[in-house]
Amino acid sequence: MSGLVIRSGGAIEVDTASLRAAASRFRSLAGDADAAASLVSGAPEQLLGVPGAPSAGELLAVHTLLRDAAAQADELAAALEEAAHLYEAVELLAQRAVAAAAGDAAAVDRLDARLERAFADRPDLARRAQELIEAGGDGSDLARQVWWGSRGFDPVAGMLAPFTLAALGFGVDALGLGPVAARDRLTGSGDPVSVRPLATISVAPPASLAAAAARIPGAGEGHVRVERYTMPNGTQQFAVYVTGTRSAGGSDPFDVRSNLQLYAGEKSASYEATLRALRDAGARPGDVVHAFGHSQGAMVTERLALEGPYDTRTLVSFGAPVQADVGRDTLAVTVRHTDDPIAALQGGGHPGSVGAPGSFVVERTADPMAGLHDATLPAHHMSAYAETAALIDGSDDPRAQGLASVFDGLARAETAVAREYSAERVSPDGSGGR
Repeated sequence: MSGLVIRSGGAIEVDTASLRAAASRFRSLAGDADAAASLVSGAPEQLLGVPGAPSAGELLAVHTLLRDAAAQADELAAALEEAAHLYEAVELLAQRAVAAAAGDAAAVDRLDARLERAFADRPDLARRAQELIEAGGDGSDLARQVWWGSRGFDPVAGMLAPFTLAALGFGVDALGLGPVAARDRLTGSGDPVSVRPLATISVAPPASLAAAAARIPGAGEGHVRVERYTMPNGTQQFAVYVTGTRSAGGSDPFDVRSNLQLYAGEKSASYEATLRALRDAGARPGDVVHAFGHSQGAMVTERLALEGPYDTRTLVSFGAPVQADVGRDTLAVTVRHTDDPIAALQGGGHPGSVGAPGSFVVERTADPMAGLHDATLPAHHMSAYAETAALIDGSDDPRAQGLASVFDGLARAETAVAREYSAERVSPDGSGGR
């Protein structure tokens, strides 16, 4: 089991053209400094006898500073050029890993030829690229998961796998769908849906992230769980827990159709079902909501925090295909596994941090061992994310401790009531739902 990586920002993208442009500017600066040093070196003779002229010692000091500046600029230029070569090599190796996992021999051959040319003039580049990959991952774990998942053992994985492989091969960034901008809003109307309360029980608020993760509905009848907390000052707060994809299609609103609609920025039956469940549980516009979702449910809660009618104070997403640029009032926690191809649809998420101060991204490799079990995309399962949630609870990172304070606040609730809802699409003629 790989360890956690916790950071405040999202993706880090390297523009090699910008690196080379910066290197060129430093080369030019080095030349200018050298030229100035040459002028200063001849100044003592030219200034001899001129009243108030700098002394020879002062001119020598300036000459030394200019020479040092030129040397440092040259060193920076060389380092930037080397970094550009290195990141290009890592990108090629990552693309090769995906092509190999997909069995695309022609692509492997093309990439091998490019790598051979890249390494020909820089024998040390291959070693350094491999070291960087080992430190940060090259996508091979992810490629392996996608490849096994495409074998047809899991209907949802099978639907997403070809799309994911294409995205991985040439960059989800080109699609522009994973990172959701602050101004983006869902379009369309979505399919009509009905929700039905299953049971109402008294509960204690979750005391940890692992406890919250355990409340996300699984394979049972329920799709959305809403908890209502009455606080000491008489106000109400809510927590909503939203399930992931359940089926390939049919009357279940948490299906492939809703998946694709949400990823494309369209309203879905699953999103509407979540809003209906919150309304039925008593949540009114402006009420405080803490949202937890997995997979498609995480897409729903990302959109809920971004554009919903509530004051979403907390957003925790497990394995979400998107990352929304939520506002500064929402503590946003993005949990994703590096070997989860569904989470990879984020394209790394936003390049900078999103959400309130203290928001963070958590990553780890959930299933490092390859095997036939990869056909079910184990790194995407909620059970794997529940393990990660427990690791976050045990982390001494200050940001994880900040999330713990959310649960400390909920613990002050005087009463807590939970209600789980099932959801169903409503057919155009009114049958098939309530």
